Amino acid sequence: MQLKKLAAFLVVFAGLFSGASQAFAADPENTMVITLKDGDVVVALRPDLAPKHVAQIKKLVREGAYDNVAFHRVIDGFMAQTGDVQYGNMKKGFDASLAGTGGSKEPDLPAEFSKEKYVRGVVGMARSQDPNSANSQFFIMFAPASSLNGQYTIVGNVEKGMEFVDKIKKGDAADNGSVSDPDRMVKVRIAADKN
Repeated sequence: MQLKKLAAFLVVFAGLFSGASQAFAADPENTMVITLKDGDVVVALRPDLAPKHVAQIKKLVREGAYDNVAFHRVIDGFMAQTGDVQYGNMKKGFDASLAGTGGSKEPDLPAEFSKEKYVRGVVGMARSQDPNSANSQFFIMFAPASSLNGQYTIVGNVEKGMEFVDKIKKGDAADNGSVSDPDRMVKVRIAADKN
């Protein structure tokens, strides 16, 4: 009987604990919706972990900077990278040879590392070897990668639509995931905005 009570408690506790990150998606001001060719991806942004990064992402979203930006680097079983608003816009100035090297007109940001783990659906900021160089590029994890823990700023978690992320065109493994004729973010918006 005690074993059943303990098991029931653990199930309830696990349910509460796993639902914690979903609470962020309930706040429309911190919910980013990325429209892909196959459907919408809902991302719960995490200003509790990375307030400066989230603020910059929201600013860029509201400027329309992420619309039509390519997934220029996609490594099967690892992650899909996008967000190069300088060279990655497939309708304005796309340059496949430079995609992934640009940023935005906003300043680079100081690292906001956390103890959160890089697991499937986590959204992290891309950067150079300088930990304080994240700007506009981000990536969505296909699978866990403990080597990234504490090394890259986490800005959110996919709450809905990972099946659409899984369909993003994969890149050439021999070329560090570089994608020819890449998929793109069709439109990106903050859920609180009615556009």
